[in-house]
Amino acid sequence: MLLLSRDNIKQVFTMNDAIAADKLAFQLFSENKTEVPLRTQIVDEKQNGTFLFMPSYSPDLAAAALKIINIFPDNIDKGLSSAPAQVLLVDGATGYVNALLDGTTVTQLRTGAASGVAFDVLGRKDAKKGALIGTGGQAATQLEAMLCVRNLDVVYVFDQNSERTQAFVEEMKRTLKKYPTEILPATSSDEAIHDADLIITVTPATSPVFDGNKVKRGATVSCVGSYQPQMQEMDPVILKRASKIYFDSEEAVLSEAGDILIPLAEGLITKEDFTGDIGEVLLEKVVGRESEDEIIVFKTVGIGAQDLVTAKKIYECALEKEIGTEWS
Repeated sequence: MLLLSRDNIKQVFTMNDAIAADKLAFQLFSENKTEVPLRTQIVDEKQNGTFLFMPSYSPDLAAAALKIINIFPDNIDKGLSSAPAQVLLVDGATGYVNALLDGTTVTQLRTGAASGVAFDVLGRKDAKKGALIGTGGQAATQLEAMLCVRNLDVVYVFDQNSERTQAFVEEMKRTLKKYPTEILPATSSDEAIHDADLIITVTPATSPVFDGNKVKRGATVSCVGSYQPQMQEMDPVILKRASKIYFDSEEAVLSEAGDILIPLAEGLITKEDFTGDIGEVLLEKVVGRESEDEIIVFKTVGIGAQDLVTAKKIYECALEKEIGTEWS
């Protein structure tokens, strides 16, 4: 079994690689070529934490995976990852575990890449301004994915904690300096989303973190943070204004995401407003953006196929470059 740490993964795998992996994962999922049971959740209200178990299998890849990920939002105040995790990659032909990967890094890459796929496929080609709301453990790769797929002039970052916002911006200026985009702190979500072509929200909020009336026409919005029925970072107004609404998996979103479940229950939207899954767009079974003025919403909760394909691709790259630690 190959042990792959965060540093190992970063040595062999880029955000562009992750976006390509997610595209394959979404296509396999939409072609029904993966087995992806809905993830098992165990909520610990006392610790404000959630334990998640995510299995997946693909005959085409001859591989299976199990990700164990624990969502603890309060970790950010302790200087710890808010989503510690591990991924087991299993050989589909023998049942043996091929690799144990740092799941936090896998999750960050594949979750950021989901927004990258959405912006690449659905975003305006001439996008110049981005907005990122939230600076937790998933934020850095969300930002990088945005920069990977569009040549942006500027991205504004907002978090309710201004000190954390400033620290995050300074860190991103260092770690993402290869991109020409200017990264700036915003004093409010209104300032962040003003005239933004691409908007990402990645927070554990239980009430909307932006004003949907202030999103410009032509914008693409990726809402990432909401993964439980009571969570709602997306302003339902944007769903009413949107020309099209896409998901990574409609079934998964409707099983847990308050961003969609709450406005559905309130009658603000219906299932007839949904356009389809992103994999169906990649397969050209569902239409994508049709005009520059359309507001498009992408809601992702993450599916096991992303972890499986990403882990498999990382493992293959590590073997090729002889990176990692063998454990027997």
